[in-house]
Amino acid sequence: MSIFTAPTLAHYLVLGAILFAISIAGIFINRRNVIIMLMAIELMLLAVNLNFIAFSRYLGDMSGQVFVFFILTVAAAESAIGLAILVLLFRNVGSIDVEDLDALKG
Repeated sequence: MSIFTAPTLAHYLVLGAILFAISIAGIFINRRNVIIMLMAIELMLLAVNLNFIAFSRYLGDMSGQVFVFFILTVAAAESAIGLAILVLLFRNVGSIDVEDLDALKG
């Protein structure tokens, strides 16, 4: 007899909620570094993906898992575009500090 049980839907939902809370805290606590903010947004999307996959597995429906592929595609495009914008900002401003970006207002 094993003391470990298979993870249930509640375990996955709690893990998703913890990841989502960490990402929200990362956005609100660190408002200076743009790269950390982008990583927190990616963590938020991964927490949502975990919930989609958990519900998809629990309900026996594949639509949640298919939807995760679309979210991952959008997240990859967002990361690529966000990093390209950061490289351009660093070249023009010399910093990626969010407070330094106020100078870009027209």
